[in-house]
Order: sequence, then C-alpha cells, then structure tokens
Amino acid sequence: MPGITREEVAHLARLSRLELKAEELDHFAEQLDVIIGAVARVSDVADEDVPPTSHPLPLTNVMRADEIRPSLTPQQALSGAPAQEQQRFKVPQILGED
Repeated sequence: MPGITREEVAHLARLSRLELKAEELDHFAEQLDVIIGAVARVSDVADEDVPPTSHPLPLTNVMRADEIRPSLTPQQALSGAPAQEQQRFKVPQILGED
C-alpha cells in the first residue's frame, strides 16, 4: 500500500479548514503514513473467527439497583437554603425568561 502523499494531506487540510505550512505537510504525511500502517497491521491480525470488540475485557454494569431508602424530607433538605419556593431551592434568574 503506497504511503499518504503530501497532496492528500493538503487536501485533508483544506477539507478541515486548516492552513498548513509546507514543512507541516511533509511532517503530517509521515505521521499519517505511520498511523495508516498501524491500522493496516491490526486489520491483518484480525481473523474472521475473532469478533470485533470495543474493549479487550468484558464490561459489566457495576451500579447497584435502585431501591427506596430513608433520606431527608423536603423541609430538612431546604432548612439551610437562603431562599425556597414550593419545596424547591429558589435561585436568582439568569436567563431573563419568565
């Protein structure tokens, strides 16, 4: 597979609306060629009997189930609030909306 060319990097830069200097085009062409080569090597290693994965180890949900437990009453939760309205914290309006 031929490496990525300077012209292809310039094209990608234009599409990305990036202004690159001439030496940056050469530098990025080398770097992108290494990246593309690494991806190609991974593709070569993957076999048909190996399913695609997003993580090397199986992930499990570690969150506990929701259950009702004793907690603060609305009055207790609002007891230290400087202002309250309809069992809610009252804060200054910041968006200018009603």
